[in-house]
Amino acid sequence: MTSPVGLHRVLAPAGVLPQAAERLDARPEVGADEVRIAVERLNLDAASFRQLWEKHGGDGDAVRAEVLEIVERRGKMHNPVTGSGGMLIGTVDEVGPDSPLGLRRGDRVATLVSLTLTPLRITGTAWDGRGEQVPCAGHAILFARSVAAVLPDDLDPRLSLAVLDVCGAPALTARVVRPGAAVAVLGAAGKSGSLSLAAAREAGAGRLVGVVRDAREAALLGGAGLADEVVVADARDPVAVAAAVGVPVDVTVVCVDVPGCEHGAILATAAGGTVVFFSMATSFAAAALGAEGLAADVTMLVGNGYVPGHADYALDLVRKVSSVRHLFEGRLSA
Repeated sequence: MTSPVGLHRVLAPAGVLPQAAERLDARPEVGADEVRIAVERLNLDAASFRQLWEKHGGDGDAVRAEVLEIVERRGKMHNPVTGSGGMLIGTVDEVGPDSPLGLRRGDRVATLVSLTLTPLRITGTAWDGRGEQVPCAGHAILFARSVAAVLPDDLDPRLSLAVLDVCGAPALTARVVRPGAAVAVLGAAGKSGSLSLAAAREAGAGRLVGVVRDAREAALLGGAGLADEVVVADARDPVAVAAAVGVPVDVTVVCVDVPGCEHGAILATAAGGTVVFFSMATSFAAAALGAEGLAADVTMLVGNGYVPGHADYALDLVRKVSSVRHLFEGRLSA
């Protein structure tokens, strides 16, 4: 008997949900409410890819080997250091008779649930280990409680994959930002950062500050025109971040894929404001204890990657805001 949340696919340890499991059963046979996807491409979570890249000193072959080893050993792509995974695109090739997802055989889809809880088997890849997107062959299994989106016909699938990987960030930013609010985005030149800036603008933000790590990113973001102010600061340096932002903002959105950025975000946020953490490198303890130690009266939200309608909203932003699309396409071509 299958479980709508995938408990029947957990091999070890017993009794935990698939995301918390050490190993999943990635056999290709589908249960009555499951869907099997013929995998075309993975999009590794930015924090996960950065950790692997830095661990192996930029050796793409070593990165590739470790990703394949993780998937083989765990039955899913779940980085044991960062705890994160990513998502994938592929084609539906079998649908169980009781699946509630509304998918049909032949649909090209993006999974909107993490690879950390998705049974996955890779049978081949020509990936060089040097980028977040992993072209590969294999299969993945979706549960009854999974989420997937049919890929649009008007966008390059690689672009759609990159956008859908971070689509929760702009949707929650749009929900939190009020007209006239001052907003700062840390990691503003990245995928989730640029989309969050565009979402904040659309929501009526009165002042937009994009915080980036170096002059190259500053030039890139400045040319895109997504922020009113572009400032350079190391997001891990709280004093530098607060000084760069200047007058504290109402909302700070953290999209940086390295640990240690919690305190700068808190210092940059005005009393009564909100900090939204979208980075998988965020430490709950550092954020909570940091706010307490700074006597900071701020609301802190963890972006969980899911907001109703988030996929369509992010794709529409890319269609409407040409500068965001150019940033994404530049990353893909690089």
